[in-house]
Amino acid sequence: MANVIALRKQYSTLLDEVYKLASLTAVLDGPNDLVREGANANEILIPKMSMQGLANYSKQTGYVAGDVSLEYETKKCTYDRGRMFTVDAMDNIESAGIAFGRLSGEFLRTQVVPELDAWRLASYAQLAGKTVASVIADGKAGIVAIRAAKTAIKNAEAKPETCYLFISTALKGMIEDLDTTASKKVMEGWAGTIEVPEGRFFDKVNLTATGTGGFTTTGGKALNFLVIDKNAVIQNQKHTVSKIITPEANQDADAWKFGYRTVGIAEAKDNKKVAIYAHTVAASE
Repeated sequence: MANVIALRKQYSTLLDEVYKLASLTAVLDGPNDLVREGANANEILIPKMSMQGLANYSKQTGYVAGDVSLEYETKKCTYDRGRMFTVDAMDNIESAGIAFGRLSGEFLRTQVVPELDAWRLASYAQLAGKTVASVIADGKAGIVAIRAAKTAIKNAEAKPETCYLFISTALKGMIEDLDTTASKKVMEGWAGTIEVPEGRFFDKVNLTATGTGGFTTTGGKALNFLVIDKNAVIQNQKHTVSKIITPEANQDADAWKFGYRTVGIAEAKDNKKVAIYAHTVAASE
């Protein structure tokens, strides 16, 4: 039993390491210190405060009374995905443990992380306070578009310093090829600039429920770039578990079983959606 526990810890650590190394959206992870558990298992509660502004002070009556209200908005975990793999015990022995040992890392790197990134980025694009769709023909047009996004973020009284610029590989290359002061300047001032492969960068994804699983981008438009304020989003994998079943414990076959499930949320705070800005390709592209 001790060996099984050690194996589980080993693979769980590997899963964590692979996720952090490969995930592009991990920079937006919590902690959300003020988040509370909801009434249901798949819900969380986000505090939202409102109050009045200043009023004239009177020398006779003093201050004008003010009220502060604290409400909780309910957000549901809409991502609940999993898969169970089986590796024959003899296959694992003959491969010196490679079959099972590599499974968890490769599964996360090639299947889980790309899907999670694509789903999160698409979710934020749908929640954006402002969305622009246009053709970006060259690097100069890209500079203009990103400057407009930064201006919109500032006018919303958010800070670019807490915003991440997720940008397509193609657009980033066009801007870098200019190699000018303007092309360098437009990439500065963000919390980070993250290049996103085209396969993960759409404003809509469809999660395949059965069969081969994974996701598709049917009906979605490719994103040129997406600006996200970390303070605006609610991103948390509320429940992630990797399960290892040994051949001895497997009642169905002489095989190792590896199961993985993750439940999470990629939402935005209602009052802060203005700090999310999406720029997609034009509909005809």
